[in-house]
Amino acid sequence: MALSKGTVAKRAADSEPGLDQAQTLRASKALLSKIQSDAVAQKSSGKPSLLDDADDEDAEDEIPVWLILTTKKHIIDKKRLKPGKVLLPHPYLNVGDANLRICLITADPQRRYKDIVADPSFPVEVSQRIQRVIDVKKLKAKYKPFEARRQLFGEYDVFLADDRVITLLPKILGKVFYKSGSKRPIPISLEGRRQNTDEQGNKRRKLSEGGTKVIKDEVKPATIAHDIERTLHSALVHLAPSTTTAVKVGIASMEAEHVQENIEAVVHDMVERYVPQKWRNLRAVHIKGPNTAALPIWLAEELWEDEQDVLEEATPAKESRKKRTRGALEAGDADEGVIEVPGADGKMRRVEKPPAKRKSSEVDGSKAKKAKGTSADENKATEALEVEKKDKAARKAALQKQKSEAKAAAVKAR
Repeated sequence: MALSKGTVAKRAADSEPGLDQAQTLRASKALLSKIQSDAVAQKSSGKPSLLDDADDEDAEDEIPVWLILTTKKHIIDKKRLKPGKVLLPHPYLNVGDANLRICLITADPQRRYKDIVADPSFPVEVSQRIQRVIDVKKLKAKYKPFEARRQLFGEYDVFLADDRVITLLPKILGKVFYKSGSKRPIPISLEGRRQNTDEQGNKRRKLSEGGTKVIKDEVKPATIAHDIERTLHSALVHLAPSTTTAVKVGIASMEAEHVQENIEAVVHDMVERYVPQKWRNLRAVHIKGPNTAALPIWLAEELWEDEQDVLEEATPAKESRKKRTRGALEAGDADEGVIEVPGADGKMRRVEKPPAKRKSSEVDGSKAKKAKGTSADENKATEALEVEKKDKAARKAALQKQKSEAKAAAVKAR
C-alpha cells in the first residue's frame, strides 16, 4: 500500500504530531480484509495450517490485531513484569456478555475477597461473571501439573489478578498462559487507596524522611467492581528492554472504524505515558495480524532522537582509504621517481619512488648474469621501503585509534 509523502511521516518539529486518521483507517480496512480473506481460504482448503500450535490459542479465539510501536531508543532498561493498561474506546473483549467467565486470582487469604464479591453493594452484573476466586497458595497446590493448568486455561475467558502477586504468576502458571498472551492474567487493584495527606491536610512524608507508614483506606466493593470494569475495557502494554512494543488493539471481527479509534487511543496514551521524549523518540507505527505483513501508518523522517547523536565526521572506510592510496600512487607516476602517499596525519607526503625489483637472472644472448652486491641505488631503494613501512604502520595505528574513539562514542550515546 503506497503512502503519500506527508502522510507517512510527521515532522518532530510540528506542534501537535499525531497519526493521520485517513491513513490509519485505510490500513485498518486493508488489514482486516486480508485477515478475513486468508481465513476463508484456509477454511475452503480444508487443510490445517502446519504453523499453528495447539498451545498458542484456542481454536475459538478471535484473530488478534497487533499494534507495533518502534522507538529510536529503549523505553526502559529492564523487563517490566507488571503490564500497564490503556483504556480502549471499543474493547475487544465481549464485556456485555453475561456469560463471560472470569477467574479472580488474589493474595492470601481468598476468603476475604470472596466475601467482597458476595457483598450486597457489589454490582450484580459483575459478580455474576466472576465464577471463581482463588489465592496464590491454592493455585500452587491444585494446579502444579501441566494438564491441570491446561484445564484451568480452558475453563475461563478472562483471568484477573491482584497486582501485588502478578509478578509471581509467570513461574506458577508457566507457558500455558504466557506463551501466546491471549489469556495472560490482567492486573487489578484489590487494595484501598493510599492516604496522601494527614488529618491536618498536609502532604504525608515518606518513612525515610521521618514520616509514618503508608495508610490505606478500607477496600470498598464498588471500587473493586469499577476497577474490574475498567480493566475489561483496556489493552495490556508489556514493556521490555527493546525498541519494539506490541499491543493487542482489536480482533478481526471488529469494524475498521473501531480498530482505527483503538489504534489512535493506544498510540496517544503510550507516547504520553511511556515513551521518553514522546514523539521525538518515536520511529514507526505499524499494524499487523498473526500471519500478515506489517502495514505502516506512521514513519519518522529523522532516525535520530537528538542532534548530538549525529557524528560530525565519520570514520573513513578501509575501501575508501585503499582507493585514495591507489589514486595517489597513480598521480605520482607523473613525476618520475617521486610518488605521493597519505601520512599518519591524513596529509599527502612525497617520497622517492622505490625501484622495481630486479629479476634474479637475465638472459643476454647465451649467458646469464646474476646481480651481486649492494650498489648505491639499492641502498636508496631499501631506505625508501623502510620509510614506506613506517608510514604504513603509522597509518594503521591512526586508523585503529579512530575506530576505538568511534566505538567509545557509540557506547556513550546509548
